[in-house]
Amino acid sequence: MQLVLKDSASFKKCVDAIAVLIDEAEFLIDSKGLSLKATDPSQISMIDFHLPKSAFQEFTVEQPTKVGLDLDYFSQIMSRASSNESIKLALDHENARLMLTFKGNSTRHFSVPLIDVSAAELPTPKIDFDATVKIKGDALQGGLKDAALISSHITVGVDALHFFLRANSSKGELNHETEKKDLMELNAKKECSAMYPLDYLQDMLKVADSNTIVSLQLKANAPIQLSYSVGEAQLSYFLAPRIENA
Repeated sequence: MQLVLKDSASFKKCVDAIAVLIDEAEFLIDSKGLSLKATDPSQISMIDFHLPKSAFQEFTVEQPTKVGLDLDYFSQIMSRASSNESIKLALDHENARLMLTFKGNSTRHFSVPLIDVSAAELPTPKIDFDATVKIKGDALQGGLKDAALISSHITVGVDALHFFLRANSSKGELNHETEKKDLMELNAKKECSAMYPLDYLQDMLKVADSNTIVSLQLKANAPIQLSYSVGEAQLSYFLAPRIENA
């Protein structure tokens, strides 16, 4: 197996976007590209990552291959990536290591131990969502920062004309509304909302920037799906709601 990406910095962003929630996981490398599907340790969130074969300068894989990694350590290695460097990934089967080569003004080699990740294959949640919202990453991040002043949980929802974020606690209340005309898309079959842990949503947006278009899929008191692209990679997160006791 040998994979080469021209832009190591973009791949670093992808690894950071995964490692912010997942401690260890297994990448799958097959004829479609590089992918990963995993839940966080608390199992209230899930990430579905895919980087297509077309994104690679070189993509050589003889058979589907699984690569288990400590993602915190892998993220530390990737933090050494520079924007002017390419990255090559290859497997050393004999020593159970992933070999990384950064090539720019200099050439640097790292080897990362593989780990055994015993995890069942995860199905993608099948949810009949009632609403879709598309919003710029910085606008959503700003709303979450507002909510963080009030509470550790946030209600995310839509009505026919607005996308809204709401928070309340002993500190006070927040009602953050964005009109449909100020969104990239608002398509709602009906009004719906649910409450989520705020820190998870902020972590999911860690690598999004002002130009990132974030898609939110919503249903009343159901998991939210949050998706966006990093270069040619596609990231989708699912987060379970907090069910309030009546």
